[in-house]
Amino acid sequence: MATFVLIHGGGGSAWDWHLLVPQLTARGHEVVVPELPIEDRSAGFAEFCETVVDAVGDRGDLVVVGHSYGALTAPLIADKLPVRLLVLLTPMVPQPGEKPGDWWEKTGHREVEGLSEEQQFYNGVPAETVAQAAAHGRGQVSAEWNEPWPLDAWPDVPTKVLIAREDRFFPADFQRRVAADRLGITPDEIDGCHAVALSHPEQLADRLTAYLER
Repeated sequence: MATFVLIHGGGGSAWDWHLLVPQLTARGHEVVVPELPIEDRSAGFAEFCETVVDAVGDRGDLVVVGHSYGALTAPLIADKLPVRLLVLLTPMVPQPGEKPGDWWEKTGHREVEGLSEEQQFYNGVPAETVAQAAAHGRGQVSAEWNEPWPLDAWPDVPTKVLIAREDRFFPADFQRRVAADRLGITPDEIDGCHAVALSHPEQLADRLTAYLER
């Protein structure tokens, strides 16, 4: 049995994983779903890490999954706890010393024009789930946006990048290029949108647990 530590993205919450959690527990795994202190203006990367480490406690066999903006925090946990595997899901892949606020320009990210927030993030998500999403979003005002990413190098932990083929926010071609440039990794791919844990939770659980067999 592994312990999956699921780190939500920007403006997100534990709710973002609510369809994936039962899929993982049904497969016999434990799941930890911390909520980062993104509404605290004084909280930065150190406080994000503390929140996750406290939530993990003494659990072992850790698989840390960082979704989107959560991929900035996931590698930091591998620098503090004995992590078995890192999975970056439709991620923002960081570089040492780079501020999150600078990531967009430095990677050459370009937002697709003419799409609503729902069309960018939730294409393919059931309408009833999309209708609930706004109630679970949180305003992100935390301090890490202007903090240099603190690691000097990528942690010595097996790392997977998993991207979604129908992602309109971070399109697949963009994700492939960034993963190759920054990590030398060819991403794995799954059907679904940027919020793939909401659009394809069963398939995502299959992919995550399959990594344990390799």
